Amino acid sequence: MAATVARIRREAADCRRCPLWEHATQTVFGEGADGGLVLVGEQPGDVEDETGRPFVGPAGRLLRELLAEAGIPEEQIYLTNAVKHFKWRPKGKRRIHDKPSWSEIRACSHWLELELAAVEPELVLCLGGTATQLLVDRDARVSTLRGRALEVADGIPALVSIHPSAVLRAGQDRAARRAELLEDLELARDMLAGQLQAGR
Repeated sequence: MAATVARIRREAADCRRCPLWEHATQTVFGEGADGGLVLVGEQPGDVEDETGRPFVGPAGRLLRELLAEAGIPEEQIYLTNAVKHFKWRPKGKRRIHDKPSWSEIRACSHWLELELAAVEPELVLCLGGTATQLLVDRDARVSTLRGRALEVADGIPALVSIHPSAVLRAGQDRAARRAELLEDLELARDMLAGQLQAGR
């Protein structure tokens, strides 16, 4: 797996499939283990764009905290995004997240398809609307699919949840949104454990 993902990562580093590369620092490719749980978010944020690693900003720190609470070890997860370049707009001296268009999402789906084929996950967890619409259905809604066993490409089992950034933006509802995401991670843990046992 490592050599295959490393090769895809090198190819993606020079991606020009959509215009997002022009204003991004670098391609932010996925990383982690093969054969376990793949978590797919929307796109890298400001911190990820600077470091070149997925889920290392505030939302990523929350996600890793919740993964630990759910009892999902790092060696069982692969973290990536549907879009590999940071799309942003200026606000003063800050770079603010800007939602990628469907054409940009579709252009980048090439890399996600290659990642899933290389990693061969037991389960995919779509975090947020962009990943869900790309991998499940363009009209899919997270609120209606949470907690349901689904399938994505090549029949890979999948679940849908909110993105950790939605928890951070939830204001007074933050505790409730955090509990929802933790609940979905615990379901993913249980599904993963069941599939791994069945495969032995």
